[in-house]
Amino acid sequence: MKNPENLWRSSFRCTVSVMLLAGILAGGAETEASCGSASCFVVINSQQAVSPAGVLTVNVNFTHTPNEIPPEGVATIPFANQQTKQLILANSQVSQLRTLVQIGVLDLNYGLTERIGLQVQIPYRMVDAIGQIGSGAVSNTFDRGFGDILGKVKYNIIPTLRSMVVLEMGVWFPVGDYGHEAVGGQLAESTLQVGRGAFGFQPGFYQTYEILPHRLNQFLSGNYRYTMRNSDGYRFGEEFTVSAGLNLVTFPWLTLTNQINFRYKDRDNIEAALYRLDPVLNRAVLLDGNIVGRDVPTTDHTFVAYSTGAVVNVFNFAQVYFIAQIPIYRDFNGNLQQTVSYFGGVTKSFATPPLF
Repeated sequence: MKNPENLWRSSFRCTVSVMLLAGILAGGAETEASCGSASCFVVINSQQAVSPAGVLTVNVNFTHTPNEIPPEGVATIPFANQQTKQLILANSQVSQLRTLVQIGVLDLNYGLTERIGLQVQIPYRMVDAIGQIGSGAVSNTFDRGFGDILGKVKYNIIPTLRSMVVLEMGVWFPVGDYGHEAVGGQLAESTLQVGRGAFGFQPGFYQTYEILPHRLNQFLSGNYRYTMRNSDGYRFGEEFTVSAGLNLVTFPWLTLTNQINFRYKDRDNIEAALYRLDPVLNRAVLLDGNIVGRDVPTTDHTFVAYSTGAVVNVFNFAQVYFIAQIPIYRDFNGNLQQTVSYFGGVTKSFATPPLF
């Protein structure tokens, strides 16, 4: 974070990184800039809690996350081509590079018992990326489709009238498309695919306590995500997220939410030979031909944001919410960084006969 003024012009639960750039390999083959990925991660209490026995809670929400070049510019984003097993270290000024990630999610949360719940999240992802190196041609790629599905088992270890502590274990199922081609015969980089192409595991927790009954409550949530290496030899970096906040009921129909969100993501890793881009010759020079696991520089980041919004009870029929996420600290290691992002959705609960 080098420019405090821009800290407050950024991010929220959505973002991935990005870009089909230009033909810079010898022979004119197309390659891509390894811009990493990030996504929105605000807390919606109806999604995190364990629903009462027999109650199905449905959330339908949408996130909008732009990702842009930092004010100081970028010049060292490497190229990771999982199809040709090449990692190319670059040092070329990027004229323009941005990604817009939009995600619609159907979230189903069902209470098996008063303490055990199941949750399924089905995302539909849209990733629109554009990039240009120096005065080279502008490249664009757009992919959309259903992403990987997240399934969770949750257990409420402290169920009281005023508090709840939930432990959960989630599994990401690689059903999302991982074969999008930016151009004919050339796969888009891994971070621009709507799926990750590999199973993932996500343990987590959620805690809430009513400081003032039916008026003010605090919450704390966190999780860890690990993604296995996919069939292309690409493994996304580990992610740690923690969120804390307060919900204040101002009127029976209006709740204000304020939260602080923290995320740390480790570097991605690719099984590839190592090259260096020669800007004078405009070609990649081989440094190490061994196909081994190599960290992809600039795909790690640390991010802290302030999220604020409101939840409206619409005639006791459903709840509608809208939240904006504003960064207070960003370190994306010279890569694309999230800008101010937005999150909105609807919650509706349905009572069914309990299974147990």
